[in-house]
Amino acid sequence: MNKEELISEISKKTKVSKKEAGMILSATIDTIQSQVKKGEKITLVGFGTFSRKHRDARKGRNPQTGKELKIAAKNVPSFSAGKAFKSLLSK
Repeated sequence: MNKEELISEISKKTKVSKKEAGMILSATIDTIQSQVKKGEKITLVGFGTFSRKHRDARKGRNPQTGKELKIAAKNVPSFSAGKAFKSLLSK
């Protein structure tokens, strides 16, 4: 399912126009991204938690040449599925 298909499903289930559903989805995604960027956790009970994790610098290896290289430290987005979501998928 792509973003347009998701917007169509949201529109059907909420009985709002596709334009409104698209604006709501975009606002939701933008809010999650901006809050996680600030270091905040976003918890949607039953669905999951969005957060930011820090990866320390480490050594890696180029698989083609075998040459060792440094991988810089960075922050990455993380998602942990909630209990209800996990149990839904295991049925």
